[in-house]
Amino acid sequence: MMIQIQEPKCTWEIVPMDWVTALPPGGDGSFNACLVLVDRYSKTQTFLPCHKDDTAMDIAIMIWNKVISHTGLFQNIIGDRDHKFTSELWRNLPNVF
Repeated sequence: MMIQIQEPKCTWEIVPMDWVTALPPGGDGSFNACLVLVDRYSKTQTFLPCHKDDTAMDIAIMIWNKVISHTGLFQNIIGDRDHKFTSELWRNLPNVF
């Protein structure tokens, strides 16, 4: 189902996220995936190396430490129906930290 997404009024308000997977292992952590976040307002892109089998909690902690701690909480996260994005964890993220 397609819905129209409002235009953001400030940075890091609306953040689409998606995975790039099936990458050859690389880096010190032998990462085989990358989480891509884009700030729709400024078009700033953030690439977070990860593992394709990281849990929703692993991803939430990584996003908190590497992005949200610098930008503040996002108002809207746009993602596909991947179980890591639809997890109950995301609905309760502010309570986790």
